[in-house]
This record gives sequence, C-alpha cells and structure tokens, in this order.
Amino acid sequence: MFTTFFISTGAVALSELGDKTQLFALLLALRYRAPVRLIAGIFLATVLNHIAAGWIAVELADQLPIYWLRMGTGVACIALGAWMLLPDKLDEEEDKPSRFGPFAAALVGFFLLEIGDKTQVATMLMATAYQPFAAVMAGSIFGMMLVNAPIVMIGRNISQRLPLKATRIISALIFAAMGVVMLPVWG
Repeated sequence: MFTTFFISTGAVALSELGDKTQLFALLLALRYRAPVRLIAGIFLATVLNHIAAGWIAVELADQLPIYWLRMGTGVACIALGAWMLLPDKLDEEEDKPSRFGPFAAALVGFFLLEIGDKTQVATMLMATAYQPFAAVMAGSIFGMMLVNAPIVMIGRNISQRLPLKATRIISALIFAAMGVVMLPVWG
C-alpha cells in the first residue's frame, strides 16, 4: 500500500512540474494574497478531478485483457514522457482577473485545467496499474499538493529560480523508463 502511495505521489508530482496548472497556481499566488484559500481550492479541485479520473480508468480497465492493459499503460507512460518535453503556457483568456474570490478561482480554474492534463492522465495510468485504489488516489492528490502548495506559499520567489527545462527532461525520462518497464514484453 505504501509503495503504491509513493509511486502515485511521484508520478503525479513529476507530471505537475512545469505544467500549466502549476503556472496557474503561481498566477493565483501573485494575484491573491490568500494562500490558505487558494490551497483549499486547489485541494478540492484535485480531489474531485483525480478521483473521477481514477474511477473512470478503473472501470475501463476491467473491460480489457491484462496484456492490452499493460501494453496501453506502458505506451501511454512513454507518450506522457514525450508530452512532458513540451512546455505549457497559459492561454491569454486565463490570464484575465477572476470575478470570484481566491477559493472559487482556484477550485474552478484547477478543475477545468486538469481535464485531460498530464497529471490527470498520470492518475488514470496509476489507477489501472496499481492497487489499492485508495492508495493511488491519496498519492495522486498528495503529489499534486506537494508541488502546488509551495508554489502558492512562495510564488514570487520561486518563479525565477525553477529550472523548468531541466525539470521537464528529467520527468520525461522517468516516465519513459516507467513505460518501458510496464510493457508486457518483460514477463
């Protein structure tokens, strides 16, 4: 159970580094001086989004033979590693000030930005590859908060010191290696 928790935490945390939702967390931190409300909104959005994604993935996985599930998960991890090499940026319309308070802005913004995002895909992959489900979800949520809460707390200082290109390359290599290990050709 702890292994599953730590694998999910690491996978999601690596996926989130340099991601558009991390940039959004920084944007919110710069806009609002309410870190507790921002973190609460990010947390609730992550819980809702990742549990839904994990549940959908597990339901779909029950319909597939194990060989194809492992093949799909391995190939998806390799693709996710390649996807991590592409830098994220916020759309211009996401840069407009929110009419809502910090909690609602973080909740709605994070929930919408996470749909189809790398961290959501990583959560879905982990949910199909590891058990128990609760450990996967707890790790996924913790990984998201592990990366975003510090951004909110120290947003101004960290934005100029984080080597995003190197972080993306290392994360991509780790996911590619995970994908190769998950392929059914190894046994």
